[in-house]
Parts: sequence; structure tokens; C-alpha cells
Amino acid sequence: MRLLMLAASMMLVACGGGGTSSPTPTAPAPIPALDACNALGGASPSAGTAILNGADCTSPSPVVLMNLRASDGSNMGACSGTLVTPRQILTAAHCLDENVAIVRVWLGSGPQIDATSFVFYPNFRFNQSGFDVGVVTMGDDLPRTPVPILTSRDGQGGETAIIVGWGRDQNNASHALRAGSTRVDSVADGFLRTLYAPPSGSVCQGDSGGPILLQQGGSWVIAGITSATSDNVCNTGTNFFQSVRHPAVRDFILEQVPGIAER
Repeated sequence: MRLLMLAASMMLVACGGGGTSSPTPTAPAPIPALDACNALGGASPSAGTAILNGADCTSPSPVVLMNLRASDGSNMGACSGTLVTPRQILTAAHCLDENVAIVRVWLGSGPQIDATSFVFYPNFRFNQSGFDVGVVTMGDDLPRTPVPILTSRDGQGGETAIIVGWGRDQNNASHALRAGSTRVDSVADGFLRTLYAPPSGSVCQGDSGGPILLQQGGSWVIAGITSATSDNVCNTGTNFFQSVRHPAVRDFILEQVPGIAER
């Protein structure tokens, strides 16, 4: 599985918060892990825990698994991503840089589908510099409902969030879609931060590129992209999510995905 980035070096180059805050958030209280799958448009929870302290989601979802390959077909790991138009997937730059040449998308059933192209933030370098955002483009529409991005307001400390991905859980299992509930701890330097504090969820290897969702106008929308953890293990420390509202990130997304929905 492709590792989450360590955030320390990125904090030196990210700047700006993206404007003024909004009124009181619409989801101020934590929700049960088994309800987290509902943020995916009605995806059903199955038995067990996942992400870390989350739930397996069994129904079709806009959050997809991306298997990454070098030009010779060798394995470069795996990441998560979210469909933001019928053919375009929002993910992390660190999932796509270095020697990745092929992105194979899996919807949870059926065959893998090769992407036609991908792009990440200009001059991004793994664990060094740049904004952690990328876009994968498919040749045909995928049968999933795209998710809007949240650009009308910042996240707020104490606000409930949903994290989603195909990464490892506390039992080291992977390649299952999982969702969990957590809280936003702070928003600064272009990142949303959450702290691992059970029973809240936490991201792990393979969740990179997946979304952190906040509620806006009665819907769960993408506020950030899973980017980094402060520790080399998943059950301690801080999780970092690249804010899609940061001006440079939003501009990049709109340039690559002109038809994306904003909330």
C-alpha cells in the first residue's frame, strides 16, 4: 500500500486558509461509525470495524480504489479517490508522482478500469513541497454519483467529519471500503487536521487521496483530501487533509475539472 505522507515538510510550503469562515456548522456532534457510510449517498454498513474505529461500506460508492503501476507494470501501491464528475476522480498528488505511469480504478466489483490520464499539482514532489492534490481522468463515465467540493466556507474546530478510504484497518486488513466519524481539530496552513482519539476514526495506509467530508446544506461534501499523518503508525498523532478551499488548490481543481460542483 502506498504510504501516507509525513506532513512536516509540507507545512513549510502550504500557506493561506482560503477566506472567511461560515456560520455554525450543520453537524456539530459525533455520529456512530455505522452511520458514516450514509455519507456516501446511502451506502450500507456491514459488520466489523475499519479505517480505524469505522465501518465497512458495502454499497456502490463514489470513493474508489486506485491501484498504481510503473510503466513496466510493477506495483507502486494503492490509494483512494473520489468521483467529482462522471469521469474525473479527485485524489492526492503524492499518489501520482514519482514513477507512477498507470492508474487502474476499481469500483469494488467487476474489472479494474485503466485511467486515460492523470495530473497533479505542478512541481509537487513526494514528501517535499507543493499542494497535495491530483486529478485522474477516465475514458468513460463511471456509474457512481459525483460528490461536490466545499469551497463556500472553512471547516471549523469541533465539527464532525467523515473520513472514507480503501486503506488498512486496526487489524491490518485492506482493500475494503470503510468510513468513520471524527472531529476537525483545527484548520490552518491550507490543511484540515484531526486527532486520533478513540472512538473517533483515523486514516491509514491506502486511505491517501480519499475524502474528508463535512456537512453543508444537508449534504456531505468534500472539504479535503487525505494527505498525511504525523506518525509512522495509524493509531497515534494527527491526520492532515489538504483543504480544497485553499486558493491554489481550488484554482488547480477548477482548471482540471471545470464542471465540478461547488458548495
